[in-house]
Amino acid sequence: MSALIEIRDVSKVYRRDSIETPVLSGINLNVEHGEFLALMGPSGSGKTTLLNMIAGIDKPTSGQIRVGDTDIARMSESALAKWRASNVGFVFQFYNLIPVLTAFENVELPLLLTKLSKSERKKHVETALTIVGLSDRLNYYPKQLSGGQEQRVAIARAIVTDPLILIADEPTGDLDKTSAQEIMTLMQRLNSEFKKTIVMVTHDSHTASKASVLRHLEKGDLLPEDVQTN
Repeated sequence: MSALIEIRDVSKVYRRDSIETPVLSGINLNVEHGEFLALMGPSGSGKTTLLNMIAGIDKPTSGQIRVGDTDIARMSESALAKWRASNVGFVFQFYNLIPVLTAFENVELPLLLTKLSKSERKKHVETALTIVGLSDRLNYYPKQLSGGQEQRVAIARAIVTDPLILIADEPTGDLDKTSAQEIMTLMQRLNSEFKKTIVMVTHDSHTASKASVLRHLEKGDLLPEDVQTN
């Protein structure tokens, strides 16, 4: 079986007027089905750019990115938007919850774009919140939750559509040590128990150690070694 994510000779150059800024150079990377990959590197190394391209948010200047059977680097913006909605779940550093919506309503948001009935949406949302341990917080607003609980709601929102891949950008960056450990335990469970393929960017070595594969970026280059952390 081929890898779920295949990146071939991917480069990225940002252009502004006559100025060119190279960000990634000739990246080659496979992410297998069910893998938990952590990308590390100093600020400006290109790790978030690579993450955004895997998620279909950004496109490479050259090269190929295949997710499953789809070459997402060649898709139109409208096609990419539809692809992301059904294939990618996002977990961000700052949760991005809507403060006037309850936990239930925040998690339900991605499902409003689907053809699911109201009762089907309810079942999916309750399942997602149960998985993250917040079945008793359905009607709580973000301001009534701790930071760790807010991130759990955000993770429930990311998995409620049962996406092909989870994209996590510094998921513990705004949390205290205890909450960060709890979130990473949850991410490991999503990977091991629910077989979710996860690609995570982090600057924190302890957070990265929870992944099954660790790769480093340095000045736009992906260092050659694979480090199995578990």
